[in-house]
Amino acid sequence: MGRSAIFVLRLFYFLEMTMTTLKTTPLNAAHRAMGAKMVDFGGWDMPVNYGSQIDEHHQVRNDCGMFDVCHMRVVDIKGDGVRAFLRYLLANNADKIALPGKALYSAMLRPDGGVIDDLIIYFMTEQWFRVVVNAGTADKDIAWMKQQAYTHAPALTITSRDDLAMVAIQGPNARAKVWQVLPHTRAATEGLQNFQAAECGEYFVARTGYTGEDGFEVMLPKEKAEAFWYALNQAGVQPIGLGARDTLRLEAGMNLYGQDMDESVGPLESGLAWTVDLKSERDFIGKATLLANPPTRKLVGLLLLDRGVLRGHQQVHTAHGAGEITSGSFSPTLEKSIALARVPNGVQIGDTVQVAIRDKMLAAQVVKYPFARNGKAI
Repeated sequence: MGRSAIFVLRLFYFLEMTMTTLKTTPLNAAHRAMGAKMVDFGGWDMPVNYGSQIDEHHQVRNDCGMFDVCHMRVVDIKGDGVRAFLRYLLANNADKIALPGKALYSAMLRPDGGVIDDLIIYFMTEQWFRVVVNAGTADKDIAWMKQQAYTHAPALTITSRDDLAMVAIQGPNARAKVWQVLPHTRAATEGLQNFQAAECGEYFVARTGYTGEDGFEVMLPKEKAEAFWYALNQAGVQPIGLGARDTLRLEAGMNLYGQDMDESVGPLESGLAWTVDLKSERDFIGKATLLANPPTRKLVGLLLLDRGVLRGHQQVHTAHGAGEITSGSFSPTLEKSIALARVPNGVQIGDTVQVAIRDKMLAAQVVKYPFARNGKAI
């Protein structure tokens, strides 16, 4: 074998060893068959769009669309004392959910108050709570839960439900489409209020979402995910990529972990004070730090008054000091650029601030978010 051939073989070996193998969901082949543009999303091979991101955004606001959220992790916590454990583990109070199927949004904090993750918990029975955590933090979250359980509730079992997939169907017509495809679920789910869920045989149907629109998030066996996806598409539900998902959640004023919050910042500076129960006497991880360190910053909405696009990490100049955009984008619903920004407490709704965009200082108005929900600008 010649030197050139050996060099080529070594080069291919090097590339093979250094390339990161992306994780895939059970819907990966379906995305490709539908013409999706695939991207690396936190180590997952995911669809960013299937054509026009703006069209996909409007599809969800005006009709409905479906999202692959199989990369999210479902975790079941079971045993005696689950509620007491969650009462200590989470910043929000698990005692708020007493009706079977009721859900609660909360942050899980470090002792220093930093946000480990934001998550949703579902109360099913006093011996079973279901938790849904973010994809990028799932392993870290579960390790933290098990570490805390080892000390405070060793009898509990914490199980990652890797056998389950999850599909979100969102938009004003979403529920009707799900009932068309899964008619046997209608009786149990038609009466669900927001943030409630029901078991329907192998299907776990929750009236939750990440778009500011009505709809369901459906958990089901992995092996049935692709057939469910195609059945929804046959019923007229269009696939939606990560691009539109991000503009939808931003318009709805919903935080994205890793951008609007992370372990370096607390929930009170991330627009999540409504999810932190500091009034009850119960203790929870991070509570002492939050009480001892009142926030000096807050999360606000920005609406760009000049021409341009607001993006994450752009500097915000205010009369009370500097701030920073955490999430920003063009809003298809408002047809203007919007953002979430962390700014000093002195900044008030209605103030005009300056945002550094490239070599210019552009004016933006401080506004109360959400910017849009239920198909309409707010």
